[in-house]
Amino acid sequence: MKRRQAFKFQLRPNGQQEQDIRLFAGACRFVFNKSLALQHENYEAGNKFLSYVEMASWLITWKASSETQWLADAPSQPLQQSLKDLERAYKNFFQKRASLPRFKKRGQNDAFRYPQGVKLDQENSRISLPKLGWIRYRNSREVIGEVKNVTVSQSCGKWYVSIQTEYDVAEPVHCSSSMIGLDAGVAKLATLSDGTIFGSVNSFNTNQNKLAKLQREMRRKVKFSSNWKTVKRQVQNVNFRIANIRRDYLHKVSTTISKNHAMIVIEDLKVANISTSAAGTASLPGRNVGAISGFNPSILDQGWYELRRQLEYKQRWRGGLVLAINPTYTRQKCANCGHTAKENRQSQRQFVCLECEYTENADINGARNILAAGHAALARGEMAALGHSMKQEPTEASQTPV
Repeated sequence: MKRRQAFKFQLRPNGQQEQDIRLFAGACRFVFNKSLALQHENYEAGNKFLSYVEMASWLITWKASSETQWLADAPSQPLQQSLKDLERAYKNFFQKRASLPRFKKRGQNDAFRYPQGVKLDQENSRISLPKLGWIRYRNSREVIGEVKNVTVSQSCGKWYVSIQTEYDVAEPVHCSSSMIGLDAGVAKLATLSDGTIFGSVNSFNTNQNKLAKLQREMRRKVKFSSNWKTVKRQVQNVNFRIANIRRDYLHKVSTTISKNHAMIVIEDLKVANISTSAAGTASLPGRNVGAISGFNPSILDQGWYELRRQLEYKQRWRGGLVLAINPTYTRQKCANCGHTAKENRQSQRQFVCLECEYTENADINGARNILAAGHAALARGEMAALGHSMKQEPTEASQTPV
């Protein structure tokens, strides 16, 4: 089977190369925004969306124009890829899989992609990009497979290269046969049905005061002044550090869980819907604002969606599976007798069943209910209905509900 994998490294360009990289990123952003504006005009006039082939003819006109002839200095492939990205964004919008494409901003959307023409010299830690030449990068791991495309992007003033490769691997067979239930939380990132607990790293909460201080200092500066830009870079660096701490911890947790269990049962949580419900609008305020809005920063700080994404692709690589079940009543149901009542969960930590007096940690009880729901879904054949293979279905459960 074919596997696609991305390898990301920090670039180390010289002064001229960094200047050219900024020029290329600006050219791609300009092409995307100008094409998007023309698509809006075309749509408002009652015409259909123009395809990539029709948009590609605009590039020839713009490069020949005296006002935009500087586009000829940028490589053609990244400019064409910008138009393909716009076409894909519009298709996702019309298929109701995404919102309407938005204009890109400088400093937030500095990136461009090469589909071909890239050379990689791993021994000397350098990569050759069209119209940029050989650029050194911080080589931290070996790149495996055939290079399919390369993306150059900017984050916090530093430039990075993402190399996507494709290579053949044998059909994976998971080394474990166990099945586990996972309950995601705020006080604890993840609780497994076998009693294993992964604490929360809370990177945002740890750096919140420092970030707030810098943001207050930034507001007191004259916007776009040198001092304002200096503080803004400091704010970006703190946010970058917060994101890196969270991502690193999530990778460690997801790798540990994925290595030890062939099937992971999780709740099908809609994190975006939870946040939307809490916030709402002035005309249509969200539900449970008081109960949910206070948890929003903590929920987003845990990275539930990112944890699920990592578990899913790591399980695919190892031959395991991730099953998402309906989260209804998983925290109110007794894992021992099945009695469901809001009063069973007397506190955030403790679960005491009013029917059978079963006592357990609330998160562990929830994880066992999630595991039981996963067994029920398998018994009903829901995995086959979702299009997942049943060949790697584990034969043992690491934790059976009491």
